[in-house]
Amino acid sequence: MWRGWQTRYTYIRSPQPSASAPPIILVHGFGASLGHWRHNLPVLGQHHLVYALDLLGFGGSEKVQTAYQVALWGEQVYDFWQTFIRQPVVLVGNSLGSLVCLEVAATHPEIVAGVAMLNLPDASVLTSTWPQWCQRAIAPVNYVLRPVLHLLGSLLTLPPIFNPFFGWIRQPAIIGFWAKQAYTNPEAVTDELVEILSAPAYDRGAARALAAMTQSRSSDPAAAATVRLPRLQMPLLLIWGQQDRLVPSTLAPLFCRYNAQLQLVELATVGHCPHDESPEQVNQLLLNWMATHWGASGGDRSQSGSPSNLLG
Repeated sequence: MWRGWQTRYTYIRSPQPSASAPPIILVHGFGASLGHWRHNLPVLGQHHLVYALDLLGFGGSEKVQTAYQVALWGEQVYDFWQTFIRQPVVLVGNSLGSLVCLEVAATHPEIVAGVAMLNLPDASVLTSTWPQWCQRAIAPVNYVLRPVLHLLGSLLTLPPIFNPFFGWIRQPAIIGFWAKQAYTNPEAVTDELVEILSAPAYDRGAARALAAMTQSRSSDPAAAATVRLPRLQMPLLLIWGQQDRLVPSTLAPLFCRYNAQLQLVELATVGHCPHDESPEQVNQLLLNWMATHWGASGGDRSQSGSPSNLLG
């Protein structure tokens, strides 16, 4: 129970724990759940104590009507750490989960040993490259548009409008279609994956929770990755699929300008969810990266996922 709400988590304890191996917390992306890490948990768990949790409103966690923000999910992860772990951890996130990990690392750096992000969906890195005159020119437009978009969002999320729409988009066939936009290999979109993504949408309160997320989502300039990244002192890893159609990989090198410690690995043949589309490659990459920094077991370094190949 977190703040009176039911949340779900799981963990795997290494059969051969190492004193130097920090625990890992896996944080899923938007619309996903801890089941999205099913190919990563058992492998990472051979060398580390690994936790995965469902963010509030997703997976097996309660679908509530509240002000959903990255900061709220960051507080959930931090409170989870306080309850169960209480030693520095490595945070691993995908998409929205990357933003949550960045939030925790920035607001509670004392608990974070390192952060690995599987893409980073933050448009601030684009606007930060614009000339100053362009940024000044767009500011009044944003000021005017923000309340208009908020009003439009409020209207579209009224139950008579939103509920029929939600009933349509939660169908497994529709979710399977959108999943194929996130994956390069259509064979990776299995019936099991579609079930993981679609089943929580039939939970009580799911429509209400998604409507609340739609209404709540707003950008806090102080929480932008371009503001957070320069302040972080821990090891940072950014993994990005070059075939990502949801968040283009062209953004990846731009983030590296904001922190010299940020290591970028681009994977040629995967899309938005590299940990699920190419789990063998990502698992080995994560283990090798952690072995480099904390001396934990890195698995079979003779594979193509060795530090020399993947961390260059």
